[in-house]
Amino acid sequence: MSTKNAIIANAIKVIDTESNAIKNLAQFVDDAFADAVEYIYNSNGRVIITGVGKSAIIGTKIVATLNSTGTPAVFMHAADAIHGDLGTILKDDVVICISKSGNTAEIKVLVPFLKEGPNKLIAITANPDSYLGQEADYILNAYVEKEACPNNLAPTTSTTAQLVIGDALAICLLSLRKFSSADFAKYHPGGALGKKLYLRVKDIARMNLKPQVSEQSSVKDVIVEISEKLMGVTAVTRNEKIIGIITDGDIRRMLSKHDYINDLKAKDIMSENPKTVNADILAVDALDVMDEFGISQLLVEKNENYYGVIHLHDLIKEGII
Repeated sequence: MSTKNAIIANAIKVIDTESNAIKNLAQFVDDAFADAVEYIYNSNGRVIITGVGKSAIIGTKIVATLNSTGTPAVFMHAADAIHGDLGTILKDDVVICISKSGNTAEIKVLVPFLKEGPNKLIAITANPDSYLGQEADYILNAYVEKEACPNNLAPTTSTTAQLVIGDALAICLLSLRKFSSADFAKYHPGGALGKKLYLRVKDIARMNLKPQVSEQSSVKDVIVEISEKLMGVTAVTRNEKIIGIITDGDIRRMLSKHDYINDLKAKDIMSENPKTVNADILAVDALDVMDEFGISQLLVEKNENYYGVIHLHDLIKEGII
Protein backbone atom coordinates (compact mmCIF):
# COMPACT_ATOMS: atom_id res chain seq x y z
CA MET A 1 0.00 0.00 0.00
CA SER A 2 1.33 3.45 -0.91
CA THR A 3 2.01 6.03 1.77
CA LYS A 4 -0.91 8.15 0.57
CA ASN A 5 -3.33 5.21 0.65
CA ALA A 6 -2.08 4.23 4.10
CA ILE A 7 -2.73 7.74 5.40
CA ILE A 8 -6.24 7.76 3.97
CA ALA A 9 -7.00 4.33 5.42
CA ASN A 10 -5.67 5.36 8.82
CA ALA A 11 -7.75 8.54 8.85
CA ILE A 12 -10.89 6.61 7.92
CA LYS A 13 -10.19 4.13 10.71
CA VAL A 14 -9.94 6.95 13.25
CA ILE A 15 -13.20 8.48 12.05
CA ASP A 16 -14.97 5.11 12.15
CA THR A 17 -13.66 4.38 15.64
CA GLU A 18 -14.78 7.71 17.03
CA SER A 19 -18.15 7.75 15.25
CA ASN A 20 -18.96 4.27 16.55
CA ALA A 21 -18.01 5.35 20.06
CA ILE A 22 -20.29 8.38 19.84
CA LYS A 23 -23.17 6.26 18.59
CA ASN A 24 -22.61 3.89 21.50
CA LEU A 25 -23.04 6.76 23.99
CA ALA A 26 -26.78 6.84 23.38
CA GLN A 27 -27.30 3.71 25.48
CA PHE A 28 -25.87 5.53 28.52
CA VAL A 29 -28.29 8.46 28.39
CA ASP A 30 -30.57 7.53 31.27
CA ASP A 31 -32.50 8.92 34.22
CA ALA A 32 -29.28 10.11 35.85
CA PHE A 33 -28.58 12.26 32.79
CA ALA A 34 -32.10 13.70 32.85
CA ASP A 35 -31.90 14.31 36.61
CA ALA A 36 -28.59 16.15 36.18
CA VAL A 37 -30.03 18.36 33.46
CA GLU A 38 -33.09 19.19 35.54
CA TYR A 39 -30.96 19.94 38.59
CA ILE A 40 -28.81 22.39 36.62
CA TYR A 41 -31.91 23.97 35.09
CA ASN A 42 -33.55 24.49 38.47
CA SER A 43 -30.41 25.72 40.23
CA ASN A 44 -29.86 29.39 40.98
CA GLY A 45 -26.11 29.27 40.39
CA ARG A 46 -23.62 28.70 37.63
CA VAL A 47 -22.06 25.54 36.25
CA ILE A 48 -18.44 25.16 37.35
CA ILE A 49 -16.54 22.73 35.14
CA THR A 50 -13.21 21.25 36.20
CA GLY A 51 -10.70 18.69 34.97
CA VAL A 52 -7.03 18.20 34.11
CA GLY A 53 -5.08 17.45 30.95
CA LYS A 54 -7.09 16.96 27.77
CA SER A 55 -10.29 16.77 29.82
CA ALA A 56 -9.59 20.32 30.98
CA ILE A 57 -9.41 21.47 27.36
CA ILE A 58 -12.72 19.79 26.64
CA GLY A 59 -14.10 21.46 29.76
CA THR A 60 -13.28 24.92 28.45
CA LYS A 61 -15.14 24.17 25.23
CA ILE A 62 -18.21 22.92 27.11
CA VAL A 63 -18.11 26.08 29.23
CA ALA A 64 -18.10 28.17 26.04
CA THR A 65 -21.05 26.23 24.64
CA LEU A 66 -23.06 26.59 27.85
CA ASN A 67 -22.39 30.32 28.09
CA SER A 68 -23.44 30.90 24.49
CA THR A 69 -26.69 28.97 24.91
CA GLY A 70 -28.02 30.56 28.07
CA THR A 71 -26.41 28.59 30.92
CA PRO A 72 -23.78 30.62 32.84
CA ALA A 73 -20.63 28.54 33.25
CA VAL A 74 -17.05 28.95 34.49
CA PHE A 75 -13.99 26.76 34.02
CA MET A 76 -11.82 25.94 37.05
CA HIS A 77 -8.67 23.88 36.47
CA ALA A 78 -8.52 20.98 38.94
CA ALA A 79 -4.84 21.55 39.70
CA ASP A 80 -5.41 25.24 40.42
CA ALA A 81 -8.52 24.58 42.48
CA ILE A 82 -6.58 23.31 45.50
CA HIS A 83 -4.25 26.31 45.31
CA GLY A 84 -6.89 28.99 45.77
CA ASP A 85 -9.32 28.64 42.88
CA LEU A 86 -11.85 26.76 45.00
CA GLY A 87 -13.01 30.28 45.84
CA THR A 88 -14.51 30.34 42.36
CA ILE A 89 -17.35 28.12 43.56
CA LEU A 90 -20.35 29.88 45.10
CA LYS A 91 -22.94 28.18 47.28
CA ASP A 92 -25.58 27.80 44.55
CA ASP A 93 -23.21 26.59 41.84
CA VAL A 94 -23.22 23.11 40.32
CA VAL A 95 -19.84 21.44 39.77
CA ILE A 96 -19.09 19.16 36.81
CA CYS A 97 -15.86 17.18 36.99
CA ILE A 98 -14.54 15.60 33.78
CA SER A 99 -12.16 12.63 33.94
CA LYS A 100 -11.94 9.54 31.76
CA SER A 101 -10.57 7.26 34.49
CA GLY A 102 -12.05 9.12 37.45
CA ASN A 103 -9.01 8.04 39.46
CA THR A 104 -6.31 10.61 38.73
CA ALA A 105 -4.34 12.03 41.62
CA GLU A 106 -5.67 15.55 41.07
CA ILE A 107 -9.26 14.34 41.13
CA LYS A 108 -8.73 12.33 44.31
CA VAL A 109 -7.32 15.40 46.03
CA LEU A 110 -10.00 17.78 44.74
CA VAL A 111 -13.20 15.80 45.18
CA PRO A 112 -13.17 15.66 49.02
CA PHE A 113 -13.00 19.46 49.12
CA LEU A 114 -15.86 19.70 46.67
CA LYS A 115 -17.95 17.35 48.79
CA GLU A 116 -17.44 19.49 51.89
CA GLY A 117 -19.61 22.24 50.43
CA PRO A 118 -23.32 22.33 49.58
CA ASN A 119 -22.70 21.98 45.85
CA LYS A 120 -23.89 18.98 43.88
CA LEU A 121 -21.17 17.13 41.94
CA ILE A 122 -21.77 15.81 38.43
CA ALA A 123 -19.21 13.45 36.91
CA ILE A 124 -18.50 13.02 33.21
CA THR A 125 -16.44 9.85 33.22
CA ALA A 126 -15.87 6.64 31.29
CA ASN A 127 -15.61 4.73 34.56
CA PRO A 128 -18.71 5.00 36.79
CA ASP A 129 -17.07 2.66 39.34
CA SER A 130 -14.12 5.01 39.78
CA TYR A 131 -13.42 7.19 42.80
CA LEU A 132 -15.06 10.14 41.03
CA GLY A 133 -18.04 8.04 40.00
CA GLN A 134 -18.59 6.79 43.53
CA GLU A 135 -18.46 10.29 45.00
CA ALA A 136 -20.58 12.06 42.38
CA ASP A 137 -24.23 12.90 42.90
CA TYR A 138 -24.93 12.35 39.20
CA ILE A 139 -22.93 10.34 36.64
CA LEU A 140 -22.90 11.15 32.93
CA ASN A 141 -21.39 8.03 31.43
CA ALA A 142 -18.86 8.78 28.68
CA TYR A 143 -17.61 5.20 28.27
CA VAL A 144 -15.54 4.34 25.20
CA GLU A 145 -14.18 0.93 24.33
CA LYS A 146 -10.83 2.18 23.07
CA GLU A 147 -8.97 5.28 21.97
CA ALA A 148 -8.40 5.96 18.27
CA CYS A 149 -4.68 6.01 19.11
CA PRO A 150 -3.15 2.68 17.98
CA ASN A 151 -1.46 2.40 21.38
CA ASN A 152 -4.78 3.07 23.13
CA LEU A 153 -3.05 5.87 25.06
CA ALA A 154 -3.55 9.33 23.56
CA PRO A 155 -6.93 10.80 24.58
CA THR A 156 -8.86 10.85 21.31
CA THR A 157 -12.09 8.88 21.33
CA SER A 158 -12.54 9.56 25.05
CA THR A 159 -12.28 13.34 24.69
CA THR A 160 -14.62 13.26 21.71
CA ALA A 161 -17.14 11.40 23.87
CA GLN A 162 -16.77 13.97 26.66
CA LEU A 163 -17.38 16.76 24.17
CA VAL A 164 -20.51 15.09 22.83
CA ILE A 165 -21.87 14.60 26.35
CA GLY A 166 -21.24 18.29 27.01
CA ASP A 167 -23.05 19.27 23.81
CA ALA A 168 -26.01 17.06 24.73
CA LEU A 169 -26.12 18.66 28.17
CA ALA A 170 -26.03 22.19 26.72
CA ILE A 171 -28.71 21.56 24.10
CA CYS A 172 -31.04 19.91 26.62
CA LEU A 173 -30.68 22.97 28.84
CA LEU A 174 -31.20 25.25 25.85
CA SER A 175 -34.46 23.46 25.09
CA LEU A 176 -35.68 23.70 28.68
CA ARG A 177 -34.92 27.42 28.72
CA LYS A 178 -36.71 27.89 25.38
CA PHE A 179 -33.59 29.70 24.24
CA SER A 180 -34.56 31.41 20.97
CA SER A 181 -32.61 32.70 17.98
CA ALA A 182 -33.14 36.21 19.36
CA ASP A 183 -31.54 35.13 22.63
CA PHE A 184 -28.68 33.59 20.69
CA ALA A 185 -28.07 36.88 18.89
CA LYS A 186 -27.63 38.68 22.23
CA TYR A 187 -24.68 36.44 23.02
CA HIS A 188 -23.19 36.55 19.50
CA PRO A 189 -23.44 40.19 18.39
CA GLY A 190 -20.03 40.31 16.74
CA GLY A 191 -20.21 37.33 14.42
CA ALA A 192 -21.87 36.87 11.06
CA LEU A 193 -24.41 34.52 12.60
CA GLY A 194 -25.39 37.11 15.18
CA LYS A 195 -25.70 39.79 12.52
CA LYS A 196 -28.22 37.68 10.66
CA LEU A 197 -30.33 37.68 13.81
CA TYR A 198 -30.12 41.34 14.80
CA LEU A 199 -28.68 43.58 12.04
CA ARG A 200 -31.47 45.67 10.50
CA VAL A 201 -31.72 47.46 7.18
CA LYS A 202 -31.63 50.87 8.87
CA ASP A 203 -28.28 50.00 10.50
CA ILE A 204 -26.78 49.66 7.03
CA ALA A 205 -28.70 52.37 5.16
CA ARG A 206 -27.81 55.09 7.67
CA MET A 207 -24.11 54.49 6.92
CA ASN A 208 -24.56 54.99 3.17
CA LEU A 209 -24.92 58.21 1.22
CA LYS A 210 -28.52 58.96 0.25
CA PRO A 211 -28.95 59.49 -3.53
CA GLN A 212 -32.09 61.46 -4.29
CA VAL A 213 -33.50 63.53 -7.16
CA SER A 214 -36.88 65.04 -7.99
CA GLU A 215 -38.99 63.99 -10.93
CA GLN A 216 -38.07 67.25 -12.67
CA SER A 217 -34.31 66.83 -12.24
CA SER A 218 -32.26 66.94 -15.43
CA VAL A 219 -30.48 63.90 -16.76
CA LYS A 220 -27.18 65.59 -15.95
CA ASP A 221 -28.24 66.04 -12.32
CA VAL A 222 -29.32 62.39 -12.18
CA ILE A 223 -25.95 61.19 -13.50
CA VAL A 224 -24.07 63.43 -11.07
CA GLU A 225 -26.16 62.21 -8.14
CA ILE A 226 -25.59 58.55 -8.98
CA SER A 227 -21.86 59.15 -9.47
CA GLU A 228 -21.34 61.16 -6.29
CA LYS A 229 -23.38 58.93 -3.97
CA LEU A 230 -21.62 55.76 -5.17
CA MET A 231 -24.64 53.48 -4.88
CA GLY A 232 -25.22 52.86 -8.60
CA VAL A 233 -28.76 54.13 -8.18
CA THR A 234 -30.85 57.10 -7.11
CA ALA A 235 -34.35 57.41 -5.75
CA VAL A 236 -36.81 59.73 -7.43
CA THR A 237 -38.96 61.40 -4.78
CA ARG A 238 -41.89 63.75 -4.41
CA ASN A 239 -42.37 65.27 -0.96
CA GLU A 240 -40.00 62.62 0.45
CA LYS A 241 -42.14 59.82 -1.01
CA ILE A 242 -40.53 57.36 -3.40
CA ILE A 243 -42.11 57.52 -6.86
CA GLY A 244 -39.37 55.88 -8.89
CA ILE A 245 -35.82 54.65 -9.20
CA ILE A 246 -33.04 55.26 -11.72
CA THR A 247 -30.12 52.84 -11.98
CA ASP A 248 -26.88 52.77 -13.93
CA GLY A 249 -28.66 50.42 -16.30
CA ASP A 250 -31.44 52.95 -16.89
CA ILE A 251 -28.83 55.54 -17.87
CA ARG A 252 -27.22 53.17 -20.37
CA ARG A 253 -30.59 52.25 -21.87
CA MET A 254 -31.51 55.93 -22.17
CA LEU A 255 -28.31 56.70 -24.06
CA SER A 256 -28.94 53.82 -26.46
CA LYS A 257 -32.48 55.05 -27.22
CA HIS A 258 -32.08 58.84 -27.35
CA ASP A 259 -29.73 60.96 -29.43
CA TYR A 260 -30.71 64.11 -27.59
CA ILE A 261 -31.10 64.04 -23.83
CA ASN A 262 -31.12 67.70 -22.87
CA ASP A 263 -34.90 67.85 -22.63
CA LEU A 264 -35.28 64.60 -20.70
CA LYS A 265 -36.15 64.66 -17.00
CA ALA A 266 -35.84 62.08 -14.27
CA LYS A 267 -39.51 61.17 -14.64
CA ASP A 268 -38.89 60.22 -18.29
CA ILE A 269 -36.27 57.56 -17.54
CA MET A 270 -37.19 56.29 -14.07
CA SER A 271 -38.75 52.93 -13.29
CA GLU A 272 -41.99 53.37 -11.39
CA ASN A 273 -43.07 51.36 -8.32
CA PRO A 274 -39.59 50.13 -7.41
CA LYS A 275 -39.04 47.39 -4.88
CA THR A 276 -38.62 48.86 -1.41
CA VAL A 277 -38.09 47.53 2.10
CA ASN A 278 -38.89 48.91 5.52
CA ALA A 279 -35.94 50.24 7.49
CA ASP A 280 -36.84 48.09 10.49
CA ILE A 281 -36.69 44.66 8.84
CA LEU A 282 -33.69 42.37 9.27
CA ALA A 283 -30.91 42.73 6.72
CA VAL A 284 -31.11 39.01 5.99
CA ASP A 285 -34.76 39.48 4.97
CA ALA A 286 -33.72 42.26 2.59
CA LEU A 287 -31.30 39.78 1.04
CA ASP A 288 -34.23 37.44 0.40
CA VAL A 289 -35.99 40.25 -1.49
CA MET A 290 -32.89 40.86 -3.59
CA ASP A 291 -32.64 37.16 -4.37
CA GLU A 292 -36.32 36.89 -5.26
CA PHE A 293 -36.26 39.75 -7.76
CA GLY A 294 -32.67 39.43 -8.97
CA ILE A 295 -31.64 42.95 -7.95
CA SER A 296 -28.59 44.30 -6.15
CA GLN A 297 -30.00 47.51 -4.61
CA LEU A 298 -33.07 48.28 -2.57
CA LEU A 299 -34.61 51.60 -1.66
CA VAL A 300 -35.44 51.87 2.01
CA GLU A 301 -38.50 53.50 3.58
CA LYS A 302 -39.23 54.56 7.13
CA ASN A 303 -42.68 55.79 8.11
CA GLU A 304 -43.48 55.69 4.37
CA ASN A 305 -40.77 58.26 3.61
CA TYR A 306 -37.54 57.70 1.70
CA TYR A 307 -34.79 56.67 4.12
CA GLY A 308 -31.87 55.52 1.98
CA VAL A 309 -30.36 52.69 -0.05
CA ILE A 310 -28.76 49.36 0.69
CA HIS A 311 -26.61 47.46 -1.78
CA LEU A 312 -25.79 43.78 -2.10
CA HIS A 313 -22.17 44.69 -1.41
CA ASP A 314 -23.22 46.02 2.01
CA LEU A 315 -24.60 42.61 2.93
CA ILE A 316 -21.45 40.90 1.73
CA LYS A 317 -19.32 43.32 3.76
CA GLU A 318 -21.37 42.64 6.89
CA GLY A 319 -21.04 38.89 6.46
CA ILE A 320 -24.75 38.33 5.88
CA ILE A 321 -23.88 36.38 2.74
